[in-house]
Amino acid sequence: MAGATPLPPAVRALAEADFSAVARSFGAAGFAVAEPADGILTLRRAVAAGQPARPAVLVSVGVHGDETGPIELVAYLLDALSQEPQKLGVDLMLCVGNIGAIRQAKRFIDADLNRMFRPMRGDLAGTAEAARADVMIAATSDFFRGAGPERWHLDLHTAIRPSYYPTFAIVPDIIGEGPKAQLIGWLGEAGIGAIIMNPASAGTYSYYSAEHHGAAGTTVELGRIGTLGQNDLSQFEEARVALDRLLRGQPPGAAAKAPHVFKVAQNIIKLSDGFRMAFGKETQNFTPLSRGQEIARDGDTVYTVQHDQEMVVFPNPDVRVGLRAGMMVVRIA
Repeated sequence: MAGATPLPPAVRALAEADFSAVARSFGAAGFAVAEPADGILTLRRAVAAGQPARPAVLVSVGVHGDETGPIELVAYLLDALSQEPQKLGVDLMLCVGNIGAIRQAKRFIDADLNRMFRPMRGDLAGTAEAARADVMIAATSDFFRGAGPERWHLDLHTAIRPSYYPTFAIVPDIIGEGPKAQLIGWLGEAGIGAIIMNPASAGTYSYYSAEHHGAAGTTVELGRIGTLGQNDLSQFEEARVALDRLLRGQPPGAAAKAPHVFKVAQNIIKLSDGFRMAFGKETQNFTPLSRGQEIARDGDTVYTVQHDQEMVVFPNPDVRVGLRAGMMVVRIA
């Protein structure tokens, strides 16, 4: 996992889910520190009677084991906060998602963890990722149980393929209007170029926390996949500053420009092993297609563009049967 160059201690510790040094620091500062499961850390602080509840912020990284940039980003932030723990202004849950895959430097062990946050898993029920999702669900439920009204879940990823928008986010449309506006403001501050409003769950972690715990949840794609310890963190700088500000409980910063907003027009579901896309899986995210163009076909089912223009996101014909092989979006703002 270290490659040719030794990993900085903070990065190695987070990648290996070793919270010992951080736990000691925050514990000594009066925080209630818990590790409910391997790869999961919670930091809480009691508030005085009559004082408002602290915001509850869940930050997850490594849900896909090969998406290492956010691990480095969060490792350095956590290390800096642990040097002055009294500056942590929120109750924090940090979740290192697919720790088994991270340790093996691969995307997943048996199946995509970010499709497991749903009640029906079919033939994936016995996978390592299904078991890991159950652990994460239990810890998430415990973290948000009794939390105040301000709840966040930032699930940080990096994309497999190039994108017309190097950074973008998926936001569940079920989030209340107030928290949604606050989240979109934060995404703008974090330099996110595009936001996709998603009306239905695909079994993702952030949609689960929004649906079941009222969190302002989002899946954030920060640039491209890289090797642990060798990521260009300059591409995450705006996100780093925005996340640091949020964790310290500081007022929101100004966004350089508002993200473009899209909504899901249709999900492309792989129905059989005969599924074929009309373009290669290397196609860039947000590639535009025109009305009537074929997207994919699967036996007698043919997916075509239904609007004057739709853009393809996450094209991947290699997913398991029954899962989403891509989504088509249209711009609304």
